[in-house]
Amino acid sequence: MIMKTFKYKILLITAVVAVVAGCKKYEQYPAEQRTIDYVFDKKDSLGTNAYSFLNSTYALLTSGHNRVGGEYLDAASDDAISSANNTTSVPYLLSTGTYNSTNLPGDENIWQNAYVAIRKANVFISNIDVVPVKDELRPGVSMKFAWKSEARFIRAMFYFDLLKRYGGVPIVGDKVFTLDDDLNVPRNSFEECVNYIVSECDAIKDNLLTVPLVSPTANSQRVTNAAALTLKAKVLLYAASPLFNGGNIDGSNPLTGYANFDANRWALAAKAAKDVMALNAFTLMPDFKNAFITQVPVNTEVIFERPNGSTNTVESNNGPIGFATTPIGQGKTSPTQDLVNAFPMSNGLAIDAPGSTYDQNDPYANRDPRLRATIFYNGAPWLSSTVLTYEGGRSKPNAGNLQTTTGYYMRKFMGLYETSTNYGSVSEDWMYFRYADVLLAYAEAQNEALAAPDNTVYEAVEKIRQRAGLNPYQLTPGLSQEAMRTAIRNERRIEMAFEEDRYWDIRRWKIAEDVMNKPRRGVIIANTTAGYTYTYTDVLATKFRAPAMYLYPIPYNETVKNSKLKQNPGW
Repeated sequence: MIMKTFKYKILLITAVVAVVAGCKKYEQYPAEQRTIDYVFDKKDSLGTNAYSFLNSTYALLTSGHNRVGGEYLDAASDDAISSANNTTSVPYLLSTGTYNSTNLPGDENIWQNAYVAIRKANVFISNIDVVPVKDELRPGVSMKFAWKSEARFIRAMFYFDLLKRYGGVPIVGDKVFTLDDDLNVPRNSFEECVNYIVSECDAIKDNLLTVPLVSPTANSQRVTNAAALTLKAKVLLYAASPLFNGGNIDGSNPLTGYANFDANRWALAAKAAKDVMALNAFTLMPDFKNAFITQVPVNTEVIFERPNGSTNTVESNNGPIGFATTPIGQGKTSPTQDLVNAFPMSNGLAIDAPGSTYDQNDPYANRDPRLRATIFYNGAPWLSSTVLTYEGGRSKPNAGNLQTTTGYYMRKFMGLYETSTNYGSVSEDWMYFRYADVLLAYAEAQNEALAAPDNTVYEAVEKIRQRAGLNPYQLTPGLSQEAMRTAIRNERRIEMAFEEDRYWDIRRWKIAEDVMNKPRRGVIIANTTAGYTYTYTDVLATKFRAPAMYLYPIPYNETVKNSKLKQNPGW
């Protein structure tokens, strides 16, 4: 079950040794005797060991860059496929529905790791009060209250990760389980989990560092009041979405959603997103590309991120093949034609809309600038040359190497190497929350809460489109709620591509059974004497078994260990 991994009377001592290794201040205990009293030391007025333990809890939050079997989660959605495109690829297993409660791929089978993280946060929360930390969050308030709130936020993040995968899960509160405890704990309802995470965010928001940060360089990767408010908004957005709000896959089953639709849930989500906007602490970066490779304080869009440092691992894993670079790009991610077609023209019109100016013989010309910033297509500039994905081209030689299976490679998150001759290093921090996401969440929730979109919905979406460089960036006036919904969903798809949103969006919107039961598409490009010709073709038959696959199965070994842990429907 959930906490059977708690052979962790040993865990704490092991973890403690790890987090305080190299700390020379307190040597009165031999290393093998360092216990909870060593970490949470009543004499440690700096809180050095406790703060190290908190930082090691932060470290359990994973980066989304090539997180899933060395690839992006979006390669299991309709936006991309694995270039390997074989049964050993985790995205392949997920997108073809070839998993069950016994073989859900490890990188998405997060149940055990999430509860290990929750337990570690609980250890901190339950013990930090004894440490006499002198530093202050504000006059008269010890900094340890901010640290405690940070641990509560991390715990809430892991509950959200569990919630969107499994529905309702066991809530353990602040309890630190041991092997002597009864570990047969039932799942809480979906509603109880939502309420718990929201209440945690509300409880901690005033005991965290506040934005704008006084020392952004030193504290940019710590939890702030804005991060807590954004997590609340995200959770409420999911709770208001069709999958859970009236679209419960198991009727009145409280583990899998609400029994009835309530439009007020959309209003609550809109207000929560508006609360983040009202902080007036964030703005969109002027250039879309730079939003992902620029660090705080220059980056005005980051709300909460996981630091990865400056490196070129994204380029190494996903850069197009055919370039003599160090490191050599492996081209692991193949965006689909479906995603490419979602990008409008530079005039903001869909490629199939009247007056769009789309040219089927020159399909990448005059497109939304985010297309070039997100996807490598045939002829895209790179490394003082061009990406060539026509049959036999340098980036699709059809021999020897892993290569694109769709005619495209992922470009997003990479440095500005268009005119370089080699890869350098750029920031590759993973943004859990950025301001563009908040604007789109507000627009979606507000649109659903009203009979027809108001000016604030238009303003939120148009800020995104204006930053993208669309001209004109304005949406058609007088859109119906349904038409605006379509516009927002497409805007979200192209703006948030490869950020682990599309995979969950098609589930919470309850459209996965439609989009994932159609084949994924790519392009075959021939280089002829008359120019390029484009033939669109199926490249992968994806499958989605509804309604079961809207939620993951609880891991079989957990249900065996815990007789009270009810399995999700269909598994």
